[in-house]
Amino acid sequence: MAKNKENKTAELLDEPVQHKKETSTSSSSLDLDSFFDKNKTIVYALVGLIALAGIGYGGYKYLASSQDEDAKREMFIPENYWQRDSLDLALNGDKVNRGFLDIADEYNLSPSANLANYYIGDIYLKKGKYDEAIEYLKKFDGDDRFVQARAYSLIGDAYMDMKDRDLESAISYYKKASTYKPNEFLTPRYIMKLAMAYEANKDYENAAKAYSTIIDEYVKASEYSDAKKYKARVEGMAQ
Repeated sequence: MAKNKENKTAELLDEPVQHKKETSTSSSSLDLDSFFDKNKTIVYALVGLIALAGIGYGGYKYLASSQDEDAKREMFIPENYWQRDSLDLALNGDKVNRGFLDIADEYNLSPSANLANYYIGDIYLKKGKYDEAIEYLKKFDGDDRFVQARAYSLIGDAYMDMKDRDLESAISYYKKASTYKPNEFLTPRYIMKLAMAYEANKDYENAAKAYSTIIDEYVKASEYSDAKKYKARVEGMAQ
């Protein structure tokens, strides 16, 4: 009995709302039909653009995947040259095999080409071509725990080593290197570079803070002892 009463109450409450909803829906439907009739060219164009975007993205993913299979095979030879310090052969290739420059250009959509940019930047840095090193290292975009941080550090090195030192840029990239997915193996090295860049820029307060980070957070690092010694030195300079 109580249940029947509840159902009846619900029906009474729903009925005017339902009626109102039907009226509203009918009105909205007419408005939509009218809008479509007036703007069907635009609507069709938008639908077409969305469809093309979907097809384009699918095509891009397929092409990138297809390119990467070939690029991975071709990366093997220049990587071996790079490991043996045969930098010109790694960069430009030999009479049979492509070098990193050609791979990065030919397979530019692939992850392997992205990695080739890192190798190219590293090679140019070793050859003292700092502008080229910065250009290619900035093209590299990775999410690896170690390689991306190292790329940032190498960019910092290029700014530090070039004839007209850019200390502010070096500091900026050493900061990126030292804060990107920190780890006990390489992060202390990047913080040490950051501290030295601060010193070169006569910012002794921030240099001391950087050395303190190594002392406080990386007690097992090989840089620990030097960090303690250098911190005492820069604190004396800051006074």
